[in-house]
Amino acid sequence: MMSRFCVLFTACLLLAAGPVGAQQVYKSTMPDGKVIYGPEPEPGAKKVDKVTTKTQDAGVRISTPEQKRNLEQREAQQQAQSTRREAELSDLKRALQEAEAAREAGREPHDGDFIGNAGGGMRLTDAYLERQKTLETAVQDARKRLEAAQRTPQ
Repeated sequence: MMSRFCVLFTACLLLAAGPVGAQQVYKSTMPDGKVIYGPEPEPGAKKVDKVTTKTQDAGVRISTPEQKRNLEQREAQQQAQSTRREAELSDLKRALQEAEAAREAGREPHDGDFIGNAGGGMRLTDAYLERQKTLETAVQDARKRLEAAQRTPQ
């Protein structure tokens, strides 16, 4: 019941509104030169012009085939750029994951990574520590490249 009322009420409003495409607007030029636009002429205006608006002509239109081709070319370029950017980000993410995996795999010492010390104990060699530093630097560099690419606007 309520929905029928809403439909009927909306239809009545639309019929009462009249044609929306062309509205009458009055351009009133006041004695001081000020121009006022309104639905009725302004009292005391020295000149009044009736202006008919044509809202159906409003909007952006492509007027020539060349403009249409240019628009299509720009859209294709933007799409290609977006695709390249997505591929670049994907490659950088994969490089970061690989660097992190290499770092994790390199944490485990190998047979030659220990050396004896004077007290009879064992310690890690400088080569092992240098390898860990190199793997960590690779992860940090990969992360920086990815973050820089993500910050760069499209």
